[in-house]
Formats: sequence, structure tokens, C-alpha cells
Amino acid sequence: MSESPASTAPGWLGALLNSASFARAYTLVVFGTVFSAFAIERIAGHVTYVTAVVGLCVLGVAIMVVRRREVSLLRLVPTSVVMFAGWALVSVFWSGEPGASFWSWVSMAATAFLAVVIGHVRDTLQTVRALGDVLRALLGLSLAVEVLSGILLDMPFRFLGVQGNLAQLGPIQGIFGTRNLLGFVALLALITFLIEYRTQSVGPGVSVASVVLAGGLAALSDSPTVLVVAVAVGLAVGALALVRHARPERRAGLQLALGGLVVVGVFVGYAARHPIIALLGAGTDFSMRVDLWNFMVDLLRQRPVQGFGWYGVWDPQEYPFNAINFWLDADHATGLNAYFDVALQLGWVGLVLFLALGALALARSWLVAGERRSVVYAWTPLILVALLVDSMFESFTLTGLGWLMLVLCAVRAGQSRSWRERLDSGTDAAGPVRADGSGLPHAQGDHGAAG
Repeated sequence: MSESPASTAPGWLGALLNSASFARAYTLVVFGTVFSAFAIERIAGHVTYVTAVVGLCVLGVAIMVVRRREVSLLRLVPTSVVMFAGWALVSVFWSGEPGASFWSWVSMAATAFLAVVIGHVRDTLQTVRALGDVLRALLGLSLAVEVLSGILLDMPFRFLGVQGNLAQLGPIQGIFGTRNLLGFVALLALITFLIEYRTQSVGPGVSVASVVLAGGLAALSDSPTVLVVAVAVGLAVGALALVRHARPERRAGLQLALGGLVVVGVFVGYAARHPIIALLGAGTDFSMRVDLWNFMVDLLRQRPVQGFGWYGVWDPQEYPFNAINFWLDADHATGLNAYFDVALQLGWVGLVLFLALGALALARSWLVAGERRSVVYAWTPLILVALLVDSMFESFTLTGLGWLMLVLCAVRAGQSRSWRERLDSGTDAAGPVRADGSGLPHAQGDHGAAG
């Protein structure tokens, strides 16, 4: 006996969770919540932010359950992300404060889960559009707050960390708490807005205004790391353009040559680090960071393999963080370098896993961007370049918005080029392809593209 149409039709809740409009709204709220975490915590408290993230995770579970036929378990999360997060969880057992370490891991896992959900319910172009809309609003709000504080009222907003320096042309912080984080977010926004412009997914007037807004705030942040990351992203854009315009038979040799140039550039940059620092006017800031990194390396020798346990943002009451701040007479909340921070907390094993996560995601996304016609695929490797280069000066990629973007890019790269494709050939870059041709949509301009 066949089932009646009423029994097979999804309920209103299932239809809502499975709809494209709900997926877009969910993506907007996730980006908006995570990117404005500092402002939310300063205005409404940490509990409010945690409650919002928990609610989004519950909704994410419901969405994934409703869409379970569109999602392949083999391609749900990249192995590199699972291994890094797994090692962070294991580190709880040798942490000096297991409870704090465990809840820090839960925070990391929750943020990663939100990135996984977005990676499976939105394609690349849809992700770019959602992030672009959110960053336009947050950067616009940051500018409004700075105008109000620095020009109209001429007083700092200490509860938001805003110093009110806009009239002096910076440094400004916006709603992100520090000038470095504002500059970093502005660079991510600049990449996103330029991809929007190239894909013509928003009007030219909106694109130009968005690029001016992001570029202006990046400059006004007066962050010494912004220029370095911007130069790295610019070089990546030029290299990717060469690869995309090269003939297919010449791409392999060109990729090897570019890889060699990167290695040479790293060595030259290290050898010329002192003139570069002097040119940027960041001698004092860099000297402080070198002292911090040297002390972290000295402490790492106590636990070189496993580290001191995962904390993410430092717990100032726990060893070795309290020792670092005591001996340096400082109040650091991170190691100001994601790689040194991972090594200190998770040892050399964790550092290798973290490097593998970033390198695999960058390699996969770079190859896909070089092969496929749509320029939207350039967004993932360019965002990864910004994340990985900025990680040499900040630890943003280990928590919050940086970790969200890193996992999202890793998921996106793993969907397009992975060993799982040989085991799960019935799926495409956005999920399984149904017999009727439905399922998650491709990015615009990729129909029939190679890859």
C-alpha cells in the first residue's frame, strides 16, 4: 500500500529548515554573530554571546538532519580539521586546568561546526554574498561609531575600546576592539568585495562604495600588519591570474616556478626583516613580539611534543601564560602568532597538524581556482593567504572569526578536490547530485568547468 501524499510531504518546519531562504538567513546570522563577538560581549555580556552560538548550533544540527540526503558523511569535515581538533581535545588530559581547557575546546568545536554547516548549505558565491552583506553592515557601523566618538562627541567609547582618533586619521578600532583586528577584517572584506565586483553579484555602485569603505578603514586602522598581509594577497592575486590565463599543459611548470619563488621570497624577507620593519615603522612593536616569541620557545622546551594543553585565548591565571606575562611585565591574551601559539599549547604535533590543515586547504583551493572558469573560486585561496600570512603576527585564526573562516575555507577546498572523490564519486563540490538534478547549487559561472 502506497503512502498518502500527506504522509510523505515534509512538515512546515522541515520545509522551512530545508529552504534556500532559511539557509541564507542562517548564514547571515552566523557571520554577523561571530564577526561582532567583541561588541556583543561588551554590550550584552559573554553569556549572551554563548547563548547565541549555542542556539545557532542547535539550528545547524536541525538543518543538517533535514538535509541529510544532500550531505555525504565522507565529505562532511576535512580530515585535517578533524585531526587538529582531535589533538586539541586529547590535550585536555595533560592541561593544567582540564575544565577550562575542555570548555575552550567546546568553543572551538562549536565555531567549527557553524563553518561546516555553512559550507554544506551555501555554495561559494552564496557564501561570498552573505559575508559581503554582513561585512558591509559591520564596517559601516564601525565607521559610524568612530565618527560619533571621534568627531561628533569627541570622546572615547571605553566600553567598546574605541579611542576616538578618527579626527587624527587613526588608529581606529571600530566595533572590533583593536586596530589589528579591524584591519584584518577590512582586508577580508576587501577580498570579498572585489570578488563580488568581478562576479557582478551586486551593483557597481555598491561594489565601489564597499571597496572604498574597506580600504579606508584598513588604512585608518594604522595596523603595521595590514600592509604586509595586503602585499601578500596582492602577490597571490597576480600569481593566480598568471595560472588562470596559462595554457593547461603549462600550468604544472608554472605552479612549480611560483612555489620556488615563494620559498625564495620567504628567505629574502627573513634576511631583510630589519629594513622592512624599519620601513613599516614597527620596530618597537616587532621587538616586543620577538621577546614574547623567544620566551614562548624557551617554555616549549619543557613540553615539546604535547604542549601545555589547549586554551585558545590565554587564561592569565594558568601556567605558562601567567609566567610569560610576569617575566615580560605584560598582559598578553595570545602569543601574537598563531604558529607559536599552537606549538606552545599543542606542541610540535599540534603545529604539524595545523600547518597541514592550512597547507592542504590552500593547495586544494589554489588548484581549483586555477582550473575553473568562474573567478568566484579565487575567493577561497585568497582568504586563506590572508589568514595564513596574518597568523605570523596575530593568533586570530585560532579562535572566533579567524577560526570560522579557516574551517570554512578548508571545508570548501575539501569539497572541490579531495581523496574522498574517489570513494564518493556520486557527489559534486556542493553535495550529492540527485537523480532529478536537484540538490545544492553550483557557483555561478561554473557549469561545465573543469575540476
